[in-house]
Amino acid sequence: MDREISTGNRSGTSRYQTWIDPGWTIGLWVSAIVLFTVNLGVLPLRDWDEGIVAQIAREIANAPFDSLTWLYPRDLNGAPYLNKPPLVHWLIALCYHTWGVNEWTSRLPGALLTATSVPLLYGVGREIFFQRSTAVFAALVYLTSLPVVRQGRLAMLDGAILCFFLAMLLCLLRSRRDLRWGLGVGLGFSCLCLTKGILGVLLAAIGLVFIAWDTPRLLTSLYLWTGFGLGCIPVALWNGAQIYRYGEAFLETHFWNQSFKRVSDSVENNQGFVTYYLWEVIKNGVPWVVFLPIGFRNAWENRNLGWAKLVLVWSGIYFVVISLMQTKLPWYAMPLYPAFSLVVGAQLQRFWQPATELGARPIQRVRIWVTVFLVLAIVGWAGAIYYTFWQRSQPDLQLVFTTLALTLTVTAILMARQDLQFVVVLVWGMYLTLLVLMMSNYWLWELQEAFPAKPVGVMIQRATGKGQTIYTSYPYFRPSLNFYSQRSIIPATPDDLLKHWREDAHPHLLIERRALAKLPQKQTQFLGMIDEWVLVSRSPVVKTTVTAKRKK
Repeated sequence: MDREISTGNRSGTSRYQTWIDPGWTIGLWVSAIVLFTVNLGVLPLRDWDEGIVAQIAREIANAPFDSLTWLYPRDLNGAPYLNKPPLVHWLIALCYHTWGVNEWTSRLPGALLTATSVPLLYGVGREIFFQRSTAVFAALVYLTSLPVVRQGRLAMLDGAILCFFLAMLLCLLRSRRDLRWGLGVGLGFSCLCLTKGILGVLLAAIGLVFIAWDTPRLLTSLYLWTGFGLGCIPVALWNGAQIYRYGEAFLETHFWNQSFKRVSDSVENNQGFVTYYLWEVIKNGVPWVVFLPIGFRNAWENRNLGWAKLVLVWSGIYFVVISLMQTKLPWYAMPLYPAFSLVVGAQLQRFWQPATELGARPIQRVRIWVTVFLVLAIVGWAGAIYYTFWQRSQPDLQLVFTTLALTLTVTAILMARQDLQFVVVLVWGMYLTLLVLMMSNYWLWELQEAFPAKPVGVMIQRATGKGQTIYTSYPYFRPSLNFYSQRSIIPATPDDLLKHWREDAHPHLLIERRALAKLPQKQTQFLGMIDEWVLVSRSPVVKTTVTAKRKK
């Protein structure tokens, strides 16, 4: 990595500099695509958002174009889908049309967009840092952040949000040198609003606050506001179409229930303390979170510089907003990780600089990091030993923990020896650890929280007619089960299950095997069974036949 200071005027760059930036951009993008797409379609879809997004995309893909389902999406039951704008759903539906409906095509658009956000962050770093190596460090930290990789691979909206926001931010930063880049800001803003609605306004406001602090002259740029104006056109057209068709129902569902209500109320019992996201960052940000405190101190001390202004405004505003929201969900923190990566990248650059530039190397003054990495390494070795001797049926996890433990151990040793190569070892080791994890069947560990939805859903689809409603004893709604079964499966209490069994003409119940004793055995028709879950119905034909035999 070069330590050459770059200037704002790139016209006199050497031949080496003309290809080094494209080289890093392509290299980071390829590395990200490998990490984000490996083993992408092996595991089934997860509740909640994956099942909902995939189901809406399938309804769009299956409907004729002239039905306008692509403009007015509907769920499995034909009810209007008013929760989120459909940009990502359109991309997934396009993949369904091209390669069929499966897990891989469901996750591919989000994975590719998140992978593209890695070189975009490198571009942002090149705009705000004096040295190229700082931007490289920031992009590598971002690439090897567990929450970014894991959430970015899912059929959700958050990876797309990272890509569109960084694209908007890159255009905003480049407009400081060339005002024409302001036109691109509107495109990023439009994509944000067509992905997650009101969140695009918040992220655009963060960019404008930064510009007001760093380059206030841009606020009078005709290109910038023309870009925003052009970006607002498709957003206004889509929202106007929804309001025209659904009226108050759209305003209440889309803007209130799915946006503003999450600030004032806890939606679907997803709540937590004001420190919820602080704990999420500490828990999921290992090992890079270790460098965040001193990194933010460095940013505050250099708050007269553009990069420090950006990360302070970005992380400060967004962190406060989501912390004050009553609804707490882990993926709400996703837009923080690019900012944190810039902070950590700037701190790693301070390590990487020669001692003559800094006097004493900062690592000499923070020996506690050696202790922290040794403790983390011990935890990693404990996991490796556990899965080696006590859980031998899970060799993938043994390999994951071993790779992680080796990385942290070597990093701690190099830190103790004041060897700056610990940065390279830590980056490369974390990439390998995440690659091994993504190649295993354990990267989506939430699937272990409930019974497998895919085999049960396939059983229901084969045993029931299209449009059939199934009531289940499982206490929670599972969108992934609806997706795989292509049926509406509704949770019900034991009393409601018995009521449907007695009163419905053709009841279909998905219940646990031990609950069969509560149903009249002579009236029960078994349609299928997977593990402990049984699909049963009450057949009128069987009941009539039995009655006829009794009359004889």
